Amino acid sequence: MIRFEHIELLYLLAGVPVLTVIFVSALYLRRLALRKVGDPGIIRRLIPDVSKEKLILKFILLMAAFVFIVIGLANPQTGSKLEKVQRKGIDLVVALDVSNSMLAQDIKPDRLTRAKQALFKLIDKLQGDRIGIVIFAGKAYTQLPITTDYSAAKMFVSNISTTDVPSQGTAIGEAILLGMESFDKKDQGKAIIIITDGENHEDGALEAASAASEEGIRVFTIGMGLPDGSPIPLYNSYGQQSGYKKDNQGNTVVTRLNEQMLQQIASAGQGDYVRANNTQAGLSKIFEKINALEKQEIETRMFTDYEDQFQYFLGLGLLLLFLEFLIFERKTRWASRIRLFERTNLLNKE
Repeated sequence: MIRFEHIELLYLLAGVPVLTVIFVSALYLRRLALRKVGDPGIIRRLIPDVSKEKLILKFILLMAAFVFIVIGLANPQTGSKLEKVQRKGIDLVVALDVSNSMLAQDIKPDRLTRAKQALFKLIDKLQGDRIGIVIFAGKAYTQLPITTDYSAAKMFVSNISTTDVPSQGTAIGEAILLGMESFDKKDQGKAIIIITDGENHEDGALEAASAASEEGIRVFTIGMGLPDGSPIPLYNSYGQQSGYKKDNQGNTVVTRLNEQMLQQIASAGQGDYVRANNTQAGLSKIFEKINALEKQEIETRMFTDYEDQFQYFLGLGLLLLFLEFLIFERKTRWASRIRLFERTNLLNKE
């Protein structure tokens, strides 16, 4: 079992491709500048000690050192002690709507982002409980099976986007049925939380909620959005907003919260409905009611002790930095005699 103590630091690794593009661009601009000065072959003879290969090697060493140091700072840890642990908790499945209407911005910054922020807070409150994640739009998919690995749950939540489900719609009923399959029928304390705007509802959600209730599973709903509605923003390939979704007549499509349907689903599932707004997402209220459910004994095998491994990555990173420091951009005497890429004029030799 491997985990990172400070996993958020791994986002710094996104700087590697950015720095690589800058470096390659700098080399290209330098080459263009030299061409303007004169013939490249003559310039190489005038500055024979300049080594492009060493410059590239130094950059590679710097980037490798950066990667290892970032990983070291994130502190990878390996599980060193596996034990059976008895816990009391509930089983919870969160079904999150990822249809395009969840990009509407009537709840800031948008419905989906606000729902994900609320999920992070919910996961932080879990103590001994197990959580699973289902995503749905026109179809429903299990994103994360029921687990007590809260770090993994946060990672999956952070990666959820509207592109995860290609077909559009709001398959609430299918999401409930898929959530039901995640539970062990003999377990107690089971609940499903549906987070959606409820628009374009297509399937038998009420029937699915009633079936869940009959199996002892409470179904709660959280309405993301406002009754007045909001247009659905469109984004280009660069992530910049390019306009709003329009219908076949060219009118801007407005997505509205289907509050009545979500209230009916919660009622059929013996749960409660809460509407999110710009000040709160409603998960805290629902979690209080879920936390009051009968908790079950859960026996799990888990690592109870972890060993830090950061020293190996930091050591390797510092070693690469030291090697980079020892390499000079100028050619050494023996290297200056090697001209692997220099063209030889055979006619002159003759």
